[in-house]
Amino acid sequence: MQLLIKSIWLLSIFVIFYAFFRAFVLRKKIPGGIASQAWKFLYYLIGLLVIGYMTMPLFSRLPEESREFIFVVVSLAAGIFIVKVINLFYKIIKEAGL
Repeated sequence: MQLLIKSIWLLSIFVIFYAFFRAFVLRKKIPGGIASQAWKFLYYLIGLLVIGYMTMPLFSRLPEESREFIFVVVSLAAGIFIVKVINLFYKIIKEAGL
């Protein structure tokens, strides 16, 4: 079980770093205005999640195995969600010709 938990946790960190990279690349393609401000917020939110993912092992309020399993599943789901949102924005920007 510990190997599964650590594997999912590492996968979630990889996914969130991928999302952070995609957000950084796309940030340069978005013109100023409301879209740019919203994108900056998403970019900083992803950065916050990166920090959160890296500090998850420090939380100790739940029993160890339960806590770790819940956190890795939530982390992976959040990372996938963010990648989906970024890919959606990427498609919109591409179709708009920016």
